[in-house]
Amino acid sequence: MNGIINIYKEAGFTSFDVVAKMRGILKIKKIGHTGTLDPDATGVLPVCVGNGTKLVELLADHDKEYVAELILGIATDTQDISGKVIKNAPVEVTCEEVAEAVRSFVGEYMQVPPMYSALKVNGKKLYELAREGIEVERKARPVCFHEIEIISMELPVVKLRVVCSKGTYIRTLCNDIGEKLGCFAAMKSLLRTRVGAFGIEEAITLRELEEKRDAGELAEVVLSPDRVFAHLPAVYAKTEFCRLLDNGNTLYPNMLEKPPYFKDGAEVRMYGGERFYGIFQYAAKENKFKPIKMFL
Repeated sequence: MNGIINIYKEAGFTSFDVVAKMRGILKIKKIGHTGTLDPDATGVLPVCVGNGTKLVELLADHDKEYVAELILGIATDTQDISGKVIKNAPVEVTCEEVAEAVRSFVGEYMQVPPMYSALKVNGKKLYELAREGIEVERKARPVCFHEIEIISMELPVVKLRVVCSKGTYIRTLCNDIGEKLGCFAAMKSLLRTRVGAFGIEEAITLRELEEKRDAGELAEVVLSPDRVFAHLPAVYAKTEFCRLLDNGNTLYPNMLEKPPYFKDGAEVRMYGGERFYGIFQYAAKENKFKPIKMFL
């Protein structure tokens, strides 16, 4: 069993809980998730199994899409409504002022990670320090919001669709919008709808995964690793040269079906028949395709 299973994480589970439960369901140990979701958050959590775990870091780097609700007028220690309210303010802003503040965050900006996060300082997770009442200085990090769309606005609640880069905290975005408006804000709910090529429409719950296992239909939900590289062109080795791929060897263009032309450094998905072997890179000087990540 090698590949990716697109799990719909339900509220109340940590990302680690999902991995632990999947180890029990699938009876395999080699499993890793591709990006933490808070326990109260729901939605897409691609989980890599078997040799698909080579993709964990790659998937963590992909852009993500969320639907979030923020509530104006309060600030909490966790930046969401699960935390303790530490500030209150009347909500006297107009819808246009809110829209303008939201639009101002589109693009790159330096975001300070929240204390209630899994980032480590001197070997200790920030949320562990926060629970001890210790607050430490955090360095701002560059993040990028590619899109922020207001879905609905019934003040004090604002519903947003957000497309952002890796390492972005939506809780902090909500908090920062509130700070800009001068009336504070906390995240009310969070649904992750996409991670890279993996969307919410095909995500399955842990219960549904168990049902697939019991019905002998797990193959239907284990997605091939090549799904992650759909943006790269595909090339196919001639049948007689697939044995070279089995051993992770380089291939020359004449060993491929319909020998393609590529610029130096171009990356491709390499197949032998219907089997995906991995990612190869073309070296123009040597006129050959070299393996850079294999999924044998």
